[in-house]
Amino acid sequence: MKVAIITGAGSGIGLATAKQLFAAGMNIVGVGRDEKKLAALTAELGDPSRVATVAVDITETQAPAAIVSLALEKFGRIDVLINNAGVGKPKPLHDTDDETLDYFMDIMLRAPFRLARDVIQHMKSGAVIINVTSTFAEIGGRRGGAYSAAKGGLSSLTEHIACEYGPAGIRANNVAPGVTLTDMVRERLDDPAFQRMNVDMTPYPRLGQVDDVASTIAFLCSPGGEFINGQTIIVDGGWTKTKYLSDRVLNAPVSN
Repeated sequence: MKVAIITGAGSGIGLATAKQLFAAGMNIVGVGRDEKKLAALTAELGDPSRVATVAVDITETQAPAAIVSLALEKFGRIDVLINNAGVGKPKPLHDTDDETLDYFMDIMLRAPFRLARDVIQHMKSGAVIINVTSTFAEIGGRRGGAYSAAKGGLSSLTEHIACEYGPAGIRANNVAPGVTLTDMVRERLDDPAFQRMNVDMTPYPRLGQVDDVASTIAFLCSPGGEFINGQTIIVDGGWTKTKYLSDRVLNAPVSN
């Protein structure tokens, strides 16, 4: 039975991914900071024999070793790594101090790099690494700053892994979500500027759900995704690749 390590597994995209990969028959190693959320994950999946969790700050020096050791001790193998953990609310370049820069880089570039480095030594042909990036790794975005820099670096790391380890049968791909309805996003839905930037510029009649992203990840981990390597799959309803504007915005009165 294949084994998947998922960071940020306690909520949002990570939780949805854990449920989908579990349903697909994989054993799950869930990584997060909140022990209560991880305990809820185990309870929701319903079979503790197929789940292991570790509450750890992924930026800590010993975190990768602890995660890998748990997976090997519990299940004896590692087939899938989903680098999903991340943070939001970035600032523009000129408002970003060194502390914030280091914080974003540590969580969304350095930690995935270090974990992939430790994990890949135990992977065999048929294994896959999925890095959850962002539409802001694909296009310029206001207020992207350190977030865009970290996610862009992660995207490039994926391409290196695909090239370097593809001959061994180990694949790597990016999944780049647009705005996805997590708890943090729901808090902003009443913000008119957020509406204009996201809802009114998405040429599909809803925003993304966590299962939209999780199902894309699950497909890339399945036999159907076996020949997909070094790619970025954008899950955003067309936001990135179009210049769509809703009728509400197009027909809004123009003030002088």
